[in-house]
Amino acid sequence: MVAAYSYCEAVTGTQARNFAYGIRLLPTDKRQAMSALYAFSRRVDDIGDGTLAPEAKHTRLEETRALLARIRGGDVAEDDTDPVAVALADAARRFPIPLGGLDELIDGVLMDVRGATYETWDDLKVYCRCVAGAIGRLSLGVFGTTPGAPEAARAPEYADTLGLALQLTNILRDVSEDAGNGRTYLPAEDLAKFGCEDGFGSGRAPAGSDFAGLVHHEVRRARALFAEGYRLLPMLDRRSGACVAAMAGIYRRLLDRIEREPEAVLRGRVSLPAHEKAYVAVRGLSGLDARTISRQSTRRRA
Repeated sequence: MVAAYSYCEAVTGTQARNFAYGIRLLPTDKRQAMSALYAFSRRVDDIGDGTLAPEAKHTRLEETRALLARIRGGDVAEDDTDPVAVALADAARRFPIPLGGLDELIDGVLMDVRGATYETWDDLKVYCRCVAGAIGRLSLGVFGTTPGAPEAARAPEYADTLGLALQLTNILRDVSEDAGNGRTYLPAEDLAKFGCEDGFGSGRAPAGSDFAGLVHHEVRRARALFAEGYRLLPMLDRRSGACVAAMAGIYRRLLDRIEREPEAVLRGRVSLPAHEKAYVAVRGLSGLDARTISRQSTRRRA
């Protein structure tokens, strides 16, 4: 079991650019469980982003779904040769993880394989809930809520919404990269509203478009989602809250950077330097970001 978790933690440490900074703040058992969730999710994402033909991707994804059914059914033994399956099966025994969320992730990646596009924000939300909201709800299964936390019944809803905020930030960050891969995630009605319906395949905004207006429109939407999702933080214990505050804080700073210079996303992937991510993680562990976020969320509700 130690080897299985070590493998998942190695995958997380090398491939999770932002996620890893948050889960380092967790106690060992929760960190291991989150690494197992990440490693399984990474496998699903890699199939969708890989070079196989769509039919082969569909087959691989359904094979992965069958493996998930084995994990859910308790049919993966500790001596199984798949370390990700072994670790995730153990994590699911130790924590009330709603593994159906990983089925949703597979459904979302299948939408990518089919080349789905989205007419409205409500359409895009379906996709975002599959690939990110579900991850929020899965993570909540590991974090748990503190006894007697107010509104605890709504914790899955807030975790889902925070996932949407992170995913919309990802979509903005990856506009150029996705366009290069023939993918467009932003809602068609938003693209049309700001004169960007021709897309970004050239690495620049369409002539005569209001690309900055489009980005600022989506940034405002993401900020509203963050404000709603941050209601989750007071329901978590200190270290789980620090983990969430760190991960969300990295994305909020990324959103700030995109807002300041919208055209930067057309030149490539916008990212934060490692020292800034580490700073956000330290603030999360100290509780500074969590307290600030909670105050901001309270003021918005008032």
